[in-house]
Amino acid sequence: MTDASSTAARRPGEHALTALGLGSPAPDPADASPHSFPGGGRWRTEIPSCEGPEALAVVLKESARLDVPVHRISQGSGVWMLTDAEITEMVGAAGERDIELCLFTGPRGTWDTGGSVRSDSRGAGPRARGHDAVAGCVEDALRATELGVRCLLVADEGVLWTLHRAREAGILPADTTLKVSALIGPVNPASYAVFERLGADSVNVPSDLTPHHLTEIRRVSAAPMDMYIEAPDDLGGYVRMYEVAELVRRGAPLYLKFGLSKAPGIYPYGTHLRDLTLDTARERVRRGRLALDLLARHGAAGDMAPLGSRLPGALHRFPAGA
Repeated sequence: MTDASSTAARRPGEHALTALGLGSPAPDPADASPHSFPGGGRWRTEIPSCEGPEALAVVLKESARLDVPVHRISQGSGVWMLTDAEITEMVGAAGERDIELCLFTGPRGTWDTGGSVRSDSRGAGPRARGHDAVAGCVEDALRATELGVRCLLVADEGVLWTLHRAREAGILPADTTLKVSALIGPVNPASYAVFERLGADSVNVPSDLTPHHLTEIRRVSAAPMDMYIEAPDDLGGYVRMYEVAELVRRGAPLYLKFGLSKAPGIYPYGTHLRDLTLDTARERVRRGRLALDLLARHGAAGDMAPLGSRLPGALHRFPAGA
């Protein structure tokens, strides 16, 4: 997974600012990530918050209309909020386009009866509280993979390790990938490396990390990174489109996630939120088009990984029998 691009992207406004005597120093080659996805490419795309078959259909239609390549589509409400028929329909629709479908696993502390998550400290946040919550996540994983889902989203270190061990033991399919949620994303190289060793195949870091933070992480781990180019308001609402080429340069292999700020929350989804969910799904794809246009203008669009690619390559793990 170490085939870094040698082509330097043009930085925003570079030529005009240089002509005015306001140019910046050239990027330091030592800051660039040396890693890429297996099979080539330094970035993939992800459309998040796709909450059911109808939203998925909207995303697929809009991505075709706007010519937005999609590697992964993820859902946030959870496996348990979908019927078997809905999951099967989503698996089929994503499979027809060779897009990875990622569904969130199980109960979270933010939704159960624990009071600490509603305190100022937020307590344990979205993590699985108690044995029963872990069991619910495992049940979701088993059900989803039996229905053909091959990517699971997790928000708890214990659930991640448990699902990785289940994958190693053959309880889950060997090609199941595990994605760490932005809700517990690591903020330093040491914790990022721990998530990799616990079984993560991609790790969603918070969207307020600086480019230097990404370089620090890439010095210790090659595990694919997910990052909101535009983050939902509950994750900060950051809009970092003009940084996208530099984020790829520093953070590759990187999933570019196209979220949406200034939009109400839709988890857990139900038909009472239908119009909002479909409208925001459509706009996420449009935001993706805007970001990809910026990449193209800055000369970095050619580093996209092949469509249909999904596996992370060889990663470092703790011994699963430990």
